[in-house]
Amino acid sequence: MLSNNHFPMLETGDWVKGNLLSGELIIGYIDSLSNLEGVAKVTIVTSDNKDISGRTVALLTSELKRLPAANVTNKEQILFLIDLALATGDEEWFNELSAKLHSINQLVKAVNA
Repeated sequence: MLSNNHFPMLETGDWVKGNLLSGELIIGYIDSLSNLEGVAKVTIVTSDNKDISGRTVALLTSELKRLPAANVTNKEQILFLIDLALATGDEEWFNELSAKLHSINQLVKAVNA
């Protein structure tokens, strides 16, 4: 975890946004952090430059902004996030989302019974 008085604590797995030195806006997740250097390796999920999506880049943690956690409220959102978890290879997140989807399906069955 990295923290100082000006920036929120960042952790591996956090979703972040920032800008590359060349100016492209990126949104991605932190693969790893270097406490000593203040650097995060970020896998780019989306960018205004489509050619760099999927790449991993090193950015200063001071240049990153942590994105708020998604507040999933419906089945369609969960299905979209499951697809994203599969695309990023995040098994733990996939399992968590699958459990939420299962809970929703059970609730729907109970209401319709």
